[in-house]
Amino acid sequence: MAALKYAGLEDTDSEEELPPGWEERTTKDGWVYYANHLEEKTQWEHPKSGKRKRVAGGLPYGWEQETDEKGQVYFVDHINKRTTYLDPRLAFTVEDNSVKPTTRQKYDGNSTAMEILQGRDLSGKVVIITGANSGIGFETAKSLALHGAYVILACRNASRGNDAVQRILGEWHKAKVEAMTLDLASLQSVQHFAEAFKSKNLPLHILICNAAVFGAPWCLTEDDLESTFQVNHLGHFYLVQLLEDVLRQSSPARVVVVSSESHRFTDIKDSSGKLDFSLLSPSKKEYWAMLAYNRSKLCNILFSNELNRRLSPHGVTSNSVHPGNMIYSSIHRNWWVYTLLFTLARPFTKSM
Repeated sequence: MAALKYAGLEDTDSEEELPPGWEERTTKDGWVYYANHLEEKTQWEHPKSGKRKRVAGGLPYGWEQETDEKGQVYFVDHINKRTTYLDPRLAFTVEDNSVKPTTRQKYDGNSTAMEILQGRDLSGKVVIITGANSGIGFETAKSLALHGAYVILACRNASRGNDAVQRILGEWHKAKVEAMTLDLASLQSVQHFAEAFKSKNLPLHILICNAAVFGAPWCLTEDDLESTFQVNHLGHFYLVQLLEDVLRQSSPARVVVVSSESHRFTDIKDSSGKLDFSLLSPSKKEYWAMLAYNRSKLCNILFSNELNRRLSPHGVTSNSVHPGNMIYSSIHRNWWVYTLLFTLARPFTKSM
């Protein structure tokens, strides 16, 4: 009852009536959730009744669901020639009686960012996410920002980074988001980014190394290194080294390295079992795009494991994660064959 009083629910007459500062929303697949604009948090349960709901059935006749340029879902009533951001199905919701798993495995491949972050207040937390203007990086940045974190989108393209910031602000105008330029294909750019961040005198609680290239043709960076290796691994390696002191000062802190299950399909050792440096940044003659990607992802995991061993005693943990097989993002853009494969696999993989 104390929680109800704090939320201002004592004066509401109906069990279904939302208190001031709350808004009812729906996901693209019809699940209902609630946004608390006062505390900048979201949750699945109704703030008064504690019930979970989903919309019943499809859209009414003549209605269509669309997505605007900011990524927000809106609804078109073709019969009455009008549009609205309010889901017309909210008038026909049903209670969801599903029971959450009680086992240790609370989350699985069907879990959403909303579900993972439900009830969490990230106010005061500072997060850096590389490659955050699209795909997994953008969804991660948006989810963390909508739960109160101050999120810095570290992007190679400043214009696209700023566009991503505006898309997040379009969902919640009080979100704390900022775009900063970071080109992982340039070690000098990585250094400049780290210096610019440190000049803000901010803590750093979460560093998510997400940016990557896939299926890219062979080319050398300005540092004379093969680009897939440098962008996917070495650039992040250098970034963590430059920000390690801030992470340690901000403990408890964490580093999250987005890797891939594809790391299992390669090796970086020579015939005698020793590390073969020539495999990490191969010549054009020895280059194969898929193999270069796999090797970079193996490096990610080896780096994350060793980083955790060294920094966890100082309050900084590191984990590598597999985001899911062939999630349809812009990572496949380098070759039309990869785009075709990702398109064919799209109905069977986790959506963004």
